[in-house]
Amino acid sequence: MLNRIWAAFFFVALVAAAVRSLLQGDHAVWAAMVSSSFEMAKTGFEIALGLTGMMCLWLGIMKLGEKGGAIDFVAWAFGPLLRRLFPGVPAGHSAMGSIVMNMAANMLGLDNAATPLGLKAMKELQTLNPEPERATDAQILFLVINTSAVTLIPISIFVYRAQLGAADPTDVFIPLLIATFCSTLVGLLVTSAIQRLRLADPVVLAYLGGMTALVAGMVVYFGGLEREAMERQSSIVSNFLIFAVIVAFVGLAVRRKVAVYESFVAGAKEGFEVAVGIIPYLVAMLVAIGVLRASGALDLLLDGIRWGVTAAGIDHRWVDGLPTALMRPLSGSGARGMMLETMKTHGADSFAGRLASVIQGSTETTFYTLAVYFGAVGIRRERYAVACGLSADLAGLVAAILVCYLFFA
Repeated sequence: MLNRIWAAFFFVALVAAAVRSLLQGDHAVWAAMVSSSFEMAKTGFEIALGLTGMMCLWLGIMKLGEKGGAIDFVAWAFGPLLRRLFPGVPAGHSAMGSIVMNMAANMLGLDNAATPLGLKAMKELQTLNPEPERATDAQILFLVINTSAVTLIPISIFVYRAQLGAADPTDVFIPLLIATFCSTLVGLLVTSAIQRLRLADPVVLAYLGGMTALVAGMVVYFGGLEREAMERQSSIVSNFLIFAVIVAFVGLAVRRKVAVYESFVAGAKEGFEVAVGIIPYLVAMLVAIGVLRASGALDLLLDGIRWGVTAAGIDHRWVDGLPTALMRPLSGSGARGMMLETMKTHGADSFAGRLASVIQGSTETTFYTLAVYFGAVGIRRERYAVACGLSADLAGLVAAILVCYLFFA
């Protein structure tokens, strides 16, 4: 999938540049594309290099949380809900433990731990599958929740925003929580409706109702504040919660008598490896996106959408964040490149830059996740999994746009 996307960027850029050169006589477009490729390659390396320190810090903190039992706590907290959402999984089956642990790792932003746990859960669910090539209801629901899972600590978003000069990298924290919750809730409701799950169960209602009330309360509270007061209080709450998580993770590690310093260093080493390892991928994507924009193809697409939106009497500022949304279901690295390019072009603290950040954190690579998880167990008939996953992505996009207008417009 990623290979085709990358090649398509260059092919579309070539066609767009040729059309511009012939119809508009703009022969400088070729020089602009070459210049952009060099500039974006340099930018990709500089961004990755600047990420090293922050990735070391955060993955070190995450390692403390992991060893301190943060995953176990989240798994314990949400276990009763998940047991009722997966009635086809027998009580005590090993699949349920892996599902709960995968959700906990996703919530805490522990991608390195979440993916192996997710694959393990999918393989264990496959042992309950009477038709090995056809996805079961439990596998589909697990995939949808996995692709739209609420991320409580969106580390990578904060890191990229800090690297690109955001005055307060965490100012998107609360908007992102709201948007990702909407994505998860819609994905769950759509899938549950198809599977006819009993959402009227008191435990399910207590969980979903409580979380919905909390999110709605945040929207009402912050929506009732003046702009300056909203930004100030949102920033205070976001930074307090983030620092509280750091203190809690350190405290949990100390309580379990974990070697705090050594564990932090081990996590920091992983952060260094991650930062260095993404350089080739980041450079490749940013070069392709830079060439696409320099050719005029991306601007032509956005201008067309912007014209239609404006003609309908709708504010068009959200259109600049749309490339991230269009790429997100297909490729995580492609969407990341789009987000970085948007922040570099418009500014990390611009409306478009913040919107792209919230979209990146509230939607997921649906097609990639489906291919990896279903492919790992040999499923060929995914049934309604794609439709449910994309419904969650669409809900996340709409919620991201609305909540960014509430907080940042």
